[in-house]
Amino acid sequence: MSDVDDSSAPLIEHLAELRTRLIRAVAGFLIGMVLCFTVGEQILEFLLRPIEATMRALGDPDPQMIYTAPQEYFFTLIRVSVVGGLIISFPVIAHQLWRFVAPGLYKNEKNAFLPFLVASPVLFTLGAAFAHFVVVPLAMQFFLGFADVQQVIVGAIPDTVPDGVVIVEPTIPVAPVDGGISITFAGKVNESLDITLKMIVAFGLCFQLPVLLTLMGKAGLVSAAGLAGVRKYAVVGILLLAALVTPPDVITQVILFVVVFGLYEISIWLVRWVERAREKQLKADGLWDEEIHGARATDEDKP
Repeated sequence: MSDVDDSSAPLIEHLAELRTRLIRAVAGFLIGMVLCFTVGEQILEFLLRPIEATMRALGDPDPQMIYTAPQEYFFTLIRVSVVGGLIISFPVIAHQLWRFVAPGLYKNEKNAFLPFLVASPVLFTLGAAFAHFVVVPLAMQFFLGFADVQQVIVGAIPDTVPDGVVIVEPTIPVAPVDGGISITFAGKVNESLDITLKMIVAFGLCFQLPVLLTLMGKAGLVSAAGLAGVRKYAVVGILLLAALVTPPDVITQVILFVVVFGLYEISIWLVRWVERAREKQLKADGLWDEEIHGARATDEDKP
């Protein structure tokens, strides 16, 4: 009976520690979310800047967006705050995760894991910035580029305008068909934000590829030779990914393919570096077996 009590005590302590870390991580996220909500309009304006610039380039001197439900704008700010809160609270969340798992790691494991914990948010930020400043403007240019930028006036404008009536010229109009119908773009805030957020998240996750594959290489789940051997399948997968997360614009898809494939090649190099460091460590510890490890290393050096 005492053996059961002794074995359950560490479990209770681990659960209590996990609860503490989760509470602190959630508290950090909520604080970050509240802070982002206080400047939610400025963040939203920043996220919608690519579409604003595109609309101006297409001939609209005063870009405007609409919302069609009373609660729509509020929940749009909530979504922006949630994403922003996750981003700015990630250091707190990562620190709590590290404090929970670090006591169970050896010193060399800590030294191996910590750099990836730092590299992950940096690479996500680079991917998000690439999406916001490069990919989203190209996507907006593609979608809105179908519009005819010439201002179209449908019907004759009367000499006198009754009080209270405002004549508004179409925004990024398409030339009207016979009968005086004009199709114009009136962007909704939440729908336009969806494109930007999806691009930011997709590219941020794609930029995690070197971190993921290098960690798998450290765990022995993948090898540089294996990654190089499936390169042709990786090309097909990256092409499919580019077709799914980008608009049907060849230029944008090519940019995503080049970036992700470059990250894949960098991952192969990083995994090879990890394997060579492991070989050096094994030889220093006298654990290197030429028959077992040597043949594997020879295969890994092959292109």
